[in-house]
Amino acid sequence: AVMQHYDAISTKSNKIMYVIWGMKMKVKIKNFLVLALIALTVTATWSQEAESEFIKSIYDQSLTKGSSYDWLHYLTKKVGARLSGSPQAAAAVEYTRQMLDSLGLDRVWLQPVDVPHWVRGEAEQVRIINSTVLGTQDLHAASLGNSVGTGPLGLVGEVIEVKSLQEVEDLGRAKIEGKIVFYNRPMDKTLHRTFMAYGGAVDQRGGGASQAAKYGAKAVLVRSMTTATDDVPHTGALRYQDGVPQIPALAIATRDADLLSQLLKQEAVKVFLRNTCRMQKPEPSFNVIGEITGSKYPNQVILVGGHLDSWDVGEGAHDDGAGCVQSMQVLQTLKRLGYRPQHTLRCVLFMNEENGGAGGEAYAKAAIADNVFHLAAIESDAGGFLPLGFGLSADAEVIDHYLEMVMPFNDYLQPLGLELTKGGGGSDIGPLRPQKGMLFGLSPDSQRYFDYHHTHIDTFDKVNERELTLGAAAMTTLVYLLDQLGSP
Repeated sequence: AVMQHYDAISTKSNKIMYVIWGMKMKVKIKNFLVLALIALTVTATWSQEAESEFIKSIYDQSLTKGSSYDWLHYLTKKVGARLSGSPQAAAAVEYTRQMLDSLGLDRVWLQPVDVPHWVRGEAEQVRIINSTVLGTQDLHAASLGNSVGTGPLGLVGEVIEVKSLQEVEDLGRAKIEGKIVFYNRPMDKTLHRTFMAYGGAVDQRGGGASQAAKYGAKAVLVRSMTTATDDVPHTGALRYQDGVPQIPALAIATRDADLLSQLLKQEAVKVFLRNTCRMQKPEPSFNVIGEITGSKYPNQVILVGGHLDSWDVGEGAHDDGAGCVQSMQVLQTLKRLGYRPQHTLRCVLFMNEENGGAGGEAYAKAAIADNVFHLAAIESDAGGFLPLGFGLSADAEVIDHYLEMVMPFNDYLQPLGLELTKGGGGSDIGPLRPQKGMLFGLSPDSQRYFDYHHTHIDTFDKVNERELTLGAAAMTTLVYLLDQLGSP
């Protein structure tokens, strides 16, 4: 009986001890999980603090020791306008190659590309003649890039005003033949995003000449692509269609466009045109490339770039000297900070964006042939104004994955006045889209951009040093975040 009583007590005791042991283990496991969570939180916090601290060093370095403004001064004032195929474009290639070579990069080289060589010729003449209201009056004009000339004697024609390419088709040959077609659809001033307004009007410039020529027009005038009302004509490229006669095409300033439109409401108007522009044989040129080789993923590239060529009428300061020097400063800043990237960081200064796009096409062709994957490409081609963020685009199959990956970057960017949004890229990096990487466009404040775009007033003095440098710092920050946190 005593033994039975002892066994019962012993069994009960063991059960109690087991329960107590289990409770202790649960407490230990719970404590372990809490400690692990704390450890992860501390690690994440430390990582965010470290990244934020490095981003601060990017801005400190960029704003106090960056060279972008000095480079831009030389590019605009010493080299000048840099139209593809010109001696100035060749000088710009050599200057930027030397500057990149001075940064101590792992590699700097020139990538050959054949480019069109269009020459503007003598100063354009556009003149209203024999008006019963105005008499004779000159208009401010600039030939569109790639346009043919009138010949040395010029031409005279009656003007017909249209608002769209479709209207030319609707009017038909009976009303268009022998006329000078005047495209007068303004950029939409009600749109806050000026690039959307530009996109809604620029088809007149690009395709207006060939559309009018199909129906027998002898020349075209195009309202300048700007929201401003002034006396500044804006050039820009046109595209002739194969098999369609090539006719002269000139832009006129917006104030003159309004004047001509009002005059046409009162009387038939004749205009004298004279330009001597012409296309010459293609010329050899180069994309300028510099890189820091990746320590972990050398065949995965994060690219920054702009286009080195510009129109011949100004200095190409905002379009796109600014984007070139900002891209150069990205590598300068990271090199000076002693940063060793995981991915290869590459600066590409593209040739011939303005009137052909040969540089971007040649670069993408070589990248695909060499099996070099571009995890991301960042283009700056919207002016050197205050940066507001970046737009992201990519192939439809991967865009959602990339958006999910990069949207957390806003935690770092928003305190800097920057934001990542969907929709962006650029014409020179566009040919890389089949690789299914990320394509970013730097988004500066664009409200003044189309005041200067493709004009003789796109000059160095229109660029603010601090805004230019902040753009370079913003690009450097995005490159750093992509290198640290991005993955294919």
